[in-house]
Amino acid sequence: MSASENSTTAVLELVAPDMAMVDHVIAQRLDSGVPLVGEVARYIISAGGKRLRPVLLLLTCGALGYTGGQRHNLAAVVEFIHTATLLHDDVVDESTLRRGRATANERFGNPASVLVGDFLYSRAFQMMVGADSMRVMQTLADATNVIAEGEVLQLMNMHDASLDEEGYLRVIRSKTAKLFEASARLGAILAGSSVAIESACADYGQALGTAFQVIDDVLDYDGNTTEMGKNLGNDLREGKATLPLILAMQRGTPEQSRTVHQAIETGSVDRLNDIVAIVRDTGALTATRTAAAAQAQRAIDAAMQLPNNAYRASMVALASQLLERRT
Repeated sequence: MSASENSTTAVLELVAPDMAMVDHVIAQRLDSGVPLVGEVARYIISAGGKRLRPVLLLLTCGALGYTGGQRHNLAAVVEFIHTATLLHDDVVDESTLRRGRATANERFGNPASVLVGDFLYSRAFQMMVGADSMRVMQTLADATNVIAEGEVLQLMNMHDASLDEEGYLRVIRSKTAKLFEASARLGAILAGSSVAIESACADYGQALGTAFQVIDDVLDYDGNTTEMGKNLGNDLREGKATLPLILAMQRGTPEQSRTVHQAIETGSVDRLNDIVAIVRDTGALTATRTAAAAQAQRAIDAAMQLPNNAYRASMVALASQLLERRT
């Protein structure tokens, strides 16, 4: 086991008892009078993954000393929201593989995936009312709205080879980092923290989520299907101008830039091996990892404003090991 895997395991072990309670809440709230709802939802939730968003909420609560039961309820809420986005994403992207097995839309069909995603969103909003806090509801409502905007923005950017780094970051901060940010902010809200601490938590979540997605985009050109549990080249197939491709076009020769540009516009993976070579040869992968490292450091700096305890140390470790992730 690598040092990175050891670090992640230690973080997960710290919140393992709490995550067991979150799993209990999830099982209870997936109960529905419509069997297909539970079947599809359980299929994707049981697929595995580190479940970083609920973990992040629990770590923040731990760092700030909040031990109330709402941390389990809201951790389940953010997992439901995330799962709903995955169900809808895979339909929009026509994905067939996630975490090493068939996507829900591949197994159950697009209509079931979309409608069960809708159920998870509505169930999440039912659950967040239980916190009896306007700040909690505002944070989650705003996050869900921004995520939806990010999805539409990404759709608009498909096959747009002129997208720049600023436009790319706008999408991932909306689509991916916003729920990380909300998860960390919720921990501070539950703990009744000061404005400064709540802001630090939100900054941590946004930076961590941004780094997470940037590294994910690196792995689409620097991983393998077995490790990743998804088809490599998916981003290119969907016409997504991610940071490795944006930087490759900036740094490459006119011919290299033209090759990448055409691949984004057409969504063709016929020259995927050539694209991977260009991304590597131009130093775009290294530059993208450097960009992710800057975000990870921003997350660490924000975490260091929290009380010094094992939970804060785990938040720092999560950001530090993120750069070594392979899945």
